[in-house]
Amino acid sequence: MQTTAVQPAIRPGKKITWRQDFRKNWLVYLIMLPALVYLVIFQYLPMFGIVMAFEDFSVAKGYFGSDWIWFENFIELFTSEEFPRALRNTLVMGALNLTIGFVMPILFAFLLSMLNNRRFKRTIQTCSYIPNFLSAVVVCSLATQFLDRDGALTQLLTAVGFKQQNWLANGDIPVFWIINTFMNVWTGIGWGSIVYVASIATISGELHEAAAIDGATRFQRMTKITLPCIMPMIVMMLTLQVGISFVAGFDKVLLLYKPITYETADCLSTYTYRLAFGTSQNYGLSSASGLFQSVVATTLLILSNYLNRKVSGSALF
Repeated sequence: MQTTAVQPAIRPGKKITWRQDFRKNWLVYLIMLPALVYLVIFQYLPMFGIVMAFEDFSVAKGYFGSDWIWFENFIELFTSEEFPRALRNTLVMGALNLTIGFVMPILFAFLLSMLNNRRFKRTIQTCSYIPNFLSAVVVCSLATQFLDRDGALTQLLTAVGFKQQNWLANGDIPVFWIINTFMNVWTGIGWGSIVYVASIATISGELHEAAAIDGATRFQRMTKITLPCIMPMIVMMLTLQVGISFVAGFDKVLLLYKPITYETADCLSTYTYRLAFGTSQNYGLSSASGLFQSVVATTLLILSNYLNRKVSGSALF
């Protein structure tokens, strides 16, 4: 006669120990193990490199042989001529992505929810998802072709009265800010609207039917029913967006900007990249710039989460 071990019952309200949780959910821990190993090896261990921000780092001497100079790299960073320009461009492009780039997927999800033809709705959704899967190289190549002096978009702008020029080489006016924002919206609007479309789909249709019977217009149902129901999701996505807004789209900026457009295109991420891999190869100064950017982004994330909890009662953590 076979006997089976009986798991001890856990009393309600009793604190579950780590061992009890592991015995009960060991399969979940096993599934999480590859992701945990990846984070430790490729995310947390490289963070040891922040010590370079406080060293006169030399590749030949390494981490432990380089001279410790404390905050001299940060002083040099904050007093450099290029840092204020990079900080300004980062703040401007981050603000544009945080406002226009964040709002557009929400509006797009609202418009999709109003479509009654399922086939047409799925077609629009599929077409909006495709740009997200294009690499930054492809997107920037398309932008270069369209915005060149003889590009299709340039010809269209010339026809309505604008000067014929290579728009990506225009450093006099902040054209690059507009181009960067448009590309981020184009590539992210479909993918960014997925969570909002899914949230809207969970709202009971009876609420809209009752409101329609009472005479509420479609706009009133959207603002009085749909928007409040998906507000927790909006708050969560806003918190995440605030945290990454300080990055300002490094890949697209790096692929599109030129020395002539540094005045409006150079951001902290590209400035950090040039410090490390440019002619100076100042790894200590580059690490100081990257650490400053990470600290500011983390602070914005925590502050946004705190304000959202106080104002709306919803928070990411």
